[in-house]
Amino acid sequence: MSKIKPSKGAPYARILGVGGYRPTRVVPNEVILEKIDSSDEWIRSRSGIATRHWASAEETVAAMSVEASGKAIADAGIDPDQIGAVIVSTVSHFKQTPAVATEIADKIGAGKPAAFDISAGCAGFGYGLTLAKGMIVEGSAEYVLVIGVERLSDLTDLEDRATAFLFGDGAGAVVVGPSDEPHIGPTVWGSEGDKSETIKQTVPWNEFHGGDVSKLPLDSSGEIKFPAITQEGQAVFRWAVFEMAKVAQQALDAAGISVDDLDVFIPHQANMRIIDSMVKTLKLPEHVTVARDVETTGNTSAASIPLAMERLLATGKAKSGDTALIIGFGAGLVFAATVVTLP
Repeated sequence: MSKIKPSKGAPYARILGVGGYRPTRVVPNEVILEKIDSSDEWIRSRSGIATRHWASAEETVAAMSVEASGKAIADAGIDPDQIGAVIVSTVSHFKQTPAVATEIADKIGAGKPAAFDISAGCAGFGYGLTLAKGMIVEGSAEYVLVIGVERLSDLTDLEDRATAFLFGDGAGAVVVGPSDEPHIGPTVWGSEGDKSETIKQTVPWNEFHGGDVSKLPLDSSGEIKFPAITQEGQAVFRWAVFEMAKVAQQALDAAGISVDDLDVFIPHQANMRIIDSMVKTLKLPEHVTVARDVETTGNTSAASIPLAMERLLATGKAKSGDTALIIGFGAGLVFAATVVTLP
């Protein structure tokens, strides 16, 4: 017989507060067109994106996260030192170690919480939310701060016609805490590593730093290009539309609800065409509010779902207590979907 005492966690967990931060610089499609042969009409028709936010030198991954976290903590009505863990999902923090989560935890005054980074691309927020739920139910933390943050402008090849217009910067955060009722459903998540080449970094850091210069890509002026994100657009589109609609339905089934029970749909803000296609495939009723934050924020990867959630609540398009289906999907290829009650 085990001598280990059982965990004393909460019976359930829920999102208690949300916060977001968008960089002050707004970048319209006209700026993107300075480097690629395209048009505003083409960009809007293919992606639905009109503008995106790009961070300044001062708007670092940590700085944006601190701003978003402060709003989420205030929204949750708790003190920073009550945070027992900080989880940061990002692919654009360039310091390999230490984890940026430790810096953020210190700057928000969280005391000495567990703090770590995860890399799950555009599904990163869903991964972090699932880990937070487990910590609270298991009893290792009472309140967990989950942050999705990206500076994808640092990883954008402005001469790549297929991706130059897609990416934006920003941070979204939520506080997850204890609940007497289930407000975060089972997560349907996974990966398809056989498709890992469809979204990837162009050049690994070690090859960029000390590799064969003759094999590295060059820009229009003959300079070596900084590593960037590239993707096979059509393959990703087909996968997202057909496979992720199935995952979204599985999340609904796991939560024991139907599309008629939904109030809000918050998919990863990758592309307006993908969002609209998923809405059609899932046969969402007209009463369901759909997040379309991508139009003015672009694709912010791990930050996109909490940023979209924060905007829906701030504008009154969604309200506290609404039932929302969230799904993230991206590089890996990875995915995560669940049903939550909005804070």
